[in-house]
Amino acid sequence: MDTKTTPSKRTGGRSAAVIHNVRTAVEELVEEKGQDRVTVPMIAERAGVNPTSIYRRWGDLPTLINDIATYQLDPARPLPENGDLQRDLTAWASELVEHYRNPVNAALLRGGASAAGERQSNCLRNRRTEAGLILQRYPDSPVTDDDILDVVVAPIIYRVIFVPWTLEDTTAEHLVERLFR
Repeated sequence: MDTKTTPSKRTGGRSAAVIHNVRTAVEELVEEKGQDRVTVPMIAERAGVNPTSIYRRWGDLPTLINDIATYQLDPARPLPENGDLQRDLTAWASELVEHYRNPVNAALLRGGASAAGERQSNCLRNRRTEAGLILQRYPDSPVTDDDILDVVVAPIIYRVIFVPWTLEDTTAEHLVERLFR
């Protein structure tokens, strides 16, 4: 009989609970006070952790906000797959519009974008990856992931940051149509 054991993979534990509590605290505080008025000590108090735990994991508030903004739109979610590139991109862009119409998600995006500074934000990196994954299904596509970012994603993000009231149900469809003109 083989008595060798393989260590089991941890499925969360205290670290996962801390991350969940901090993310929840950030979301609640941003909704209550606005992103500009949230501080690490406020987040720590709400999450029931020591501020040093936040600094140890995220380094600073801008990095934390960037992480939360990215976390909100789960990069592991299934991407639309309708058998047609234009329909897939429209469904995908519609998810982005719907997600960022939520004022908390929009505030987190604003904070995450400003936190990224000269680094590429995780949000942008994830959108580029998703565009590439959708395009892989259509190897003869006339568009590139850069085209999708420039013509579809960038206008959505611009609206979220500067003119959120212009995000409408038809925004995604119009932008994807423009991409294929």
